[in-house]
Amino acid sequence: KNVSFSYHPGESENILNNISLHIPENKVTAIVGPSGCGKTTLFKLMLGLYHPQKGKIITGNIALNSLDIDLWRSKCSAVLQDGFLFTDSIMNNVLMNDEKPDYARMIKAVELANIKEYIESLPLNYNTVVGQNGRGLSTGQKQRLLIARALYKDADFIFLDEATNALDAGNEKSILGNLKQLMHNKTVIVIAHRLSTIR
Repeated sequence: KNVSFSYHPGESENILNNISLHIPENKVTAIVGPSGCGKTTLFKLMLGLYHPQKGKIITGNIALNSLDIDLWRSKCSAVLQDGFLFTDSIMNNVLMNDEKPDYARMIKAVELANIKEYIESLPLNYNTVVGQNGRGLSTGQKQRLLIARALYKDADFIFLDEATNALDAGNEKSILGNLKQLMHNKTVIVIAHRLSTIR
């Protein structure tokens, strides 16, 4: 509601200026626009990574800045353009320190993200260590691992920021088909440049 934000308040123009919008619960909402118009910034504000200089972000009837941020993030899955992979095994990058890991759910997540076959072709498969921020993986493989992580979390709110932009058309079509099944009864916000992805 009436959100304004600048990365350098007082020094540069606002990235977002007096933005108001309503995102319906349990629906898919698409945000489109040219590069640099503030789509990713809006996502990061909604995730609580930044705070608006003016205005409020409200979930239900509660202002986001009055919620426990860890509780809010536990309800959210995100695939961001600058998503990060750790120097750790593929398994741990998907499970993300889950105290009660569900290995069957992890296998399902990598399958839906279209990367199961690749992982299982590796000598150490799920125990294969990836370098910092996915070193040793292609951009598309890294993106599919980030999607698998988000699917494994199975959160109520899903944020997808250009989540398939590094994928070829075949992988994108397959993953989007899989995501469609999982978006039922979830609040999903999608950023994409390709109108085919939005459709």
